[in-house]
Amino acid sequence: MQYLNGNNSNGNNFKDVSGLLDKFIDVAEDAYSIPEQAFDSYRVKRGLREADGTGVTAGVTKIGNAHGYIIYEGERVPTEGVLEYRGYNVCDLVENYAAEGRYGFEECTYLLFFGELPTRSQLADFCALLDAYRRLPPRFTEDILMKAPCRSLMNKIATGVLALYAYDENPDDTSLANMLRQSIEITARLPVIAAHSYAIYKNYFFDRSLHLHYPRPDLNTAQNFLRVLRSDKSFAEEEARLLDLCLVLHAEHGGGNNSSFACRVLSSTETDTYSAISAAIGSLKGPRHGGANIKVEEMFENIKTNVPNPKDDGQISDYLLKILKGEANDGSGLIYGMGHAVYTLSDPRAVMLKRYAKSLAEKKGFLDDFELLERIERLTPQVFNEYKKTDKAICANVDLYSGLVYRMLGIPVELYTPLFAVARVAGWCAHRMEEYVTARRIIRPGYKCIERPRQYKPLDER
Repeated sequence: MQYLNGNNSNGNNFKDVSGLLDKFIDVAEDAYSIPEQAFDSYRVKRGLREADGTGVTAGVTKIGNAHGYIIYEGERVPTEGVLEYRGYNVCDLVENYAAEGRYGFEECTYLLFFGELPTRSQLADFCALLDAYRRLPPRFTEDILMKAPCRSLMNKIATGVLALYAYDENPDDTSLANMLRQSIEITARLPVIAAHSYAIYKNYFFDRSLHLHYPRPDLNTAQNFLRVLRSDKSFAEEEARLLDLCLVLHAEHGGGNNSSFACRVLSSTETDTYSAISAAIGSLKGPRHGGANIKVEEMFENIKTNVPNPKDDGQISDYLLKILKGEANDGSGLIYGMGHAVYTLSDPRAVMLKRYAKSLAEKKGFLDDFELLERIERLTPQVFNEYKKTDKAICANVDLYSGLVYRMLGIPVELYTPLFAVARVAGWCAHRMEEYVTARRIIRPGYKCIERPRQYKPLDER
């Protein structure tokens, strides 16, 4: 099929073909419509979810566990949320790091990769490995990140991870030793890829000065990210510690979350590490997954703009009802940052973020914003249940408070989801190695085809 005007040297001429494309939209809509009753007829568990919303068991893992309910006599009973990394309660980890005055992300990564908490010498050696791999390959930023600037930073860092394949002398070796080496390299380099991608993004699309900084070997992941991101390379210790907390809380969330499962699906094919991790990044980009933190920020600004007195419970409740009815914000009917697929009474990540963020909010003049989020958290369950006529347990999820934390740290909204990836890559790599070593079978669920057999008709008879 020839392109209109016969010239495709620089891509299609979309002005010429857009009208032609419109003719196919209705055809496509018919091609992808499936009757709702078909899913019930064949007992399809959409989203790999049971009827009560619990996830279909697709595997076993020792890496992480997100617990938010119990099943009692066949019914789902809400309970306080618990998140465990290799059996350790993440809240205990966070509180001990704070009590000891230490950063935690590197230790969490070690725990996820090796299954045990490190000794002091093991942690020092592991941090030395991360330091050795933090610098990107020569000319990587110029040759990979600067070429074809992209408005989506998630797409750009996914491209960056995939491009690391070309700089690896042994990219397809799937021995545990080689996958471990690749995992440490990617975990170390992803913060720099994200920060450089943002610098290039704002330079190309907004004509801002381009500052490209390199990580320092005497700084950890949180400190180096702030150093590389900021034009003056400066940061306060309290800022770095709060960012480290965010990284710890986002590092892992069980094998069933969409991005970790995507990583496992690709890993089950025995593909390379870079392909599996870039697929996980693509999954996390979605607004129903990691992209939700941006949706919370947009909703928050919408509420501040449209509610005359954000300190009035009645006005906030009325506006939340409008959001639920699809009459306000983006029309989706969703109150972003509230509710979770697993957690019911509480999300431990939100609990910890809220606890440690309040003092910084007071110091940086964000206390009104913090209190508005508290009102949304407190009022949403009542508004939701009255409108839906249910008694569902609804709690704030980690996205409700993470956006405020990033804003207080001066992190631009475009980097909210990439920062999620910077943290979660530790969990993804652990799940990849576990899937490859233990499962040894390609993941291939069944789909029921409901199209009837049809006979081919020659072109002139259609």
